[in-house]
Amino acid sequence: MKAGREAFAYLGPALVLVLGVVLVPLLFVVYTSLYNQGVTLDAYRVLLKSTLFQKSLVTTLEISLVAAFASLLLGYPVALHLARQSARQRAFLMILVLVPFWTSILVKSYAFTLILGKEGFINQALHFLFGSEVSLQLLFNRVGVIVGMTNYLVPFVVFPVLASLLAIDKSVYRAAEIMGARPPRIFWRITLPLSIPGVASAVISTFVMSAGFFVIPALLGGRKDVMMANLVDFYTRETLDWNLASAIGVILLALATVAASASFASRTGSRFEFAK
Repeated sequence: MKAGREAFAYLGPALVLVLGVVLVPLLFVVYTSLYNQGVTLDAYRVLLKSTLFQKSLVTTLEISLVAAFASLLLGYPVALHLARQSARQRAFLMILVLVPFWTSILVKSYAFTLILGKEGFINQALHFLFGSEVSLQLLFNRVGVIVGMTNYLVPFVVFPVLASLLAIDKSVYRAAEIMGARPPRIFWRITLPLSIPGVASAVISTFVMSAGFFVIPALLGGRKDVMMANLVDFYTRETLDWNLASAIGVILLALATVAASASFASRTGSRFEFAK
């Protein structure tokens, strides 16, 4: 009993804060999605029949998956390089990984308009190299959205993957080297399989975060890149339909819950297999 009271004394304020800041607004959103002159599912029925919602849902899933795997392709080599460094060098390099993350996402989005625009750095550099007019469409389309989101998400890949890589027993590598395994074979047979828990966690977490992005698609995307968060903004500011906006928020929460459940299931399964 005493230990339980001490735990509540420490966790009580945080629990009250979570209930007040997260749970109460969340319940209000659910209530708003269900109440329109009485409890009804009309908002969800309208969304399921809406072509705009269906397209935005597919777009959200496509962009989120591409951004998650693009971030993995960029972040995994960084994590692998960090894992091979000494603790002191790793600490310094981790700061460099976090520096872009500390910059405002709004500022970075505007910076990408200068880099990816028709008169941006990339097109100007290509024009200088090839001596002809180059105008790649890198902005206000899917490319701009993926670039902006990947830039933000890479740190969320590096750290869980790095944790998995650092947890690998170094004696496994030494044993493989003694047996004559080459570095490529060691990577494919040892490093990559043992880092799968971190990879799975990174992909799922970045997918969940990508699904809720608003600023980057709004600034760097085009008309065909409207995501569900942008649709919430449309219904709250343009049409003032709070029921539909709340219903979209609940659906986004459901997607995030399913993804988080998949992550938990994968971790539990990997621990069970390890225990066996």
